[in-house]
Amino acid sequence: MKKINISLIVLLAMGNLAYAGGDFSSTTAYEDEDTMLAEEVVPQAPAVQAIPLPIPPPPLEDINPNGLYVGLGLSIADFKCNCVNCNDEDKTMGLMGRVGYDFNQYVGVEARGIKTNWKVDGGKVEHFGAFVKPMYPVSEDINAYALAGYGKTTTQGYLQHINSNAFAWGLGLEYDLESDESKVGKYNRDFDGYGDQEGGFGLFADYERLIQKSGSPDLDTFNIGVTYDF
Repeated sequence: MKKINISLIVLLAMGNLAYAGGDFSSTTAYEDEDTMLAEEVVPQAPAVQAIPLPIPPPPLEDINPNGLYVGLGLSIADFKCNCVNCNDEDKTMGLMGRVGYDFNQYVGVEARGIKTNWKVDGGKVEHFGAFVKPMYPVSEDINAYALAGYGKTTTQGYLQHINSNAFAWGLGLEYDLESDESKVGKYNRDFDGYGDQEGGFGLFADYERLIQKSGSPDLDTFNIGVTYDF
């Protein structure tokens, strides 16, 4: 009987322990620490923001002048007779036109015509010539040139009558009125855009000896006008 009572007391005590919250399957402190470490969030690297690359400018288009130019201007002709017992002199004024082609910055060709319609002392001059045009670009805006070729010249009026086919020559300057801007394009030849040879308007001024031969009168012209390069 006494053993049974002891057994009941033991059973009751164990039940009380279980009811009081005894938990034989609870985790240890070490297990809780491992769980906390496992649940920690791994920090992520910050997102790298893409830097936009600069957009290259569009390529410049080629500007392709073809070397052709034309010009129109005023001409003043000065006539001096070299005949025996002749001391005639006359000045007349008129128009002159020119058309030419520059092969490079040093050589071109040109044809020109002069006709004086406004007479002073009664004389008129007509001249047509074809020339080789050696030249040199003095600066980005100024081009110096010479003319050497063949001309046909006639005079009318009270002056000594002339109908001559002879050597003619001249000297002149060209000045560029246009500005060279790289944003517009680039010239496809090294001499374009330098020395009044790019496309656009310019000015010219020159001197021409219309007749260069022995025994002929002195017949000179001074010309100034506007030129346009294509």
